[in-house]
Amino acid sequence: MAKTAMKSYSLAEMKDKYIGKKGTKDRDQYEYELSMDVLGRMIKTARQERKLTQEQLGDLVGVQKAQISKLESSANSATIDTVLKVFKALKADIHFNVTIEKQYLKLV
Repeated sequence: MAKTAMKSYSLAEMKDKYIGKKGTKDRDQYEYELSMDVLGRMIKTARQERKLTQEQLGDLVGVQKAQISKLESSANSATIDTVLKVFKALKADIHFNVTIEKQYLKLV
């Protein structure tokens, strides 16, 4: 019996096939939601490393525990101001990378 080689696909190829090519509405929405999920997980991890409850972090930031919970589960409902306040309260450095017309801008 002859062996048939299986074709393998990269993650990028699978995303292109099942979600859509880069720049399409569905792909942009997917990438945005994924980024917000990762951001929420980063906030939760940093909070837990600082041994803070959601309520304690909320007190430091000036928001309710429920808002911290929403932020950790999906950061897409938060303003950038709130996200910056949360990371400041967690004493965490954050860095943004911005590229405009293939030129990298560094925000300090």
